[in-house]
Amino acid sequence: MSFTDQIKSNPKLKKLALWMLMPKNQARPRLWVKLFLNPIKHHKGKGALIRRRTRMDVLPFNHFSIGDHSTIEDFATINNGVGAVIIGDRTRIGLGCVLIGPVTVGNDVMFAQNIVVSGLNHGYQEINMPPSLQPVETKPITIKDEVWIGANAVLTAGITVGKHAVIAAGSIVTKDVPDYSIAAGNPARILKKYNPESKEWERI
Repeated sequence: MSFTDQIKSNPKLKKLALWMLMPKNQARPRLWVKLFLNPIKHHKGKGALIRRRTRMDVLPFNHFSIGDHSTIEDFATINNGVGAVIIGDRTRIGLGCVLIGPVTVGNDVMFAQNIVVSGLNHGYQEINMPPSLQPVETKPITIKDEVWIGANAVLTAGITVGKHAVIAAGSIVTKDVPDYSIAAGNPARILKKYNPESKEWERI
């Protein structure tokens, strides 16, 4: 059994390790983790830019990486506490966006402002316990290459957005969006798809 597995299997050691990594009841890492541990553990690509006022709730026990020439804008929040956050090359995460892992974002993706992408759901089934204390459930979100997501959209756990798809502003995406399609609404539905024979974006 590895050292990490030993910590995970021992409740007291796990509690101690978590306390060393982040203050109680907080999601952000301690300063020593941010300054010394995360730069060793995580990958930042050539020319990648994380703005100074981005909130990086990034911890060493799950992966985080940002690819070459990608940008995370001010006031965004990145959280890998329950799952990896992977951002590809030449991708822009806009002002005020929230990414909670497990999330994988491809290359050449555009996020507008205030988008929420969360692979996390809190349990609620036990009525004698607040949801904040119940076990969490995670389902990975995959956003493929060349996707454009409009402002204030929400992408829920477990969905995949296909290549070169467009998500309209304000949409709530609860199901997969195919390649080369446009989705809008609450819940989002497919409005158009690209037809390679006619070379037109056609209404469904």
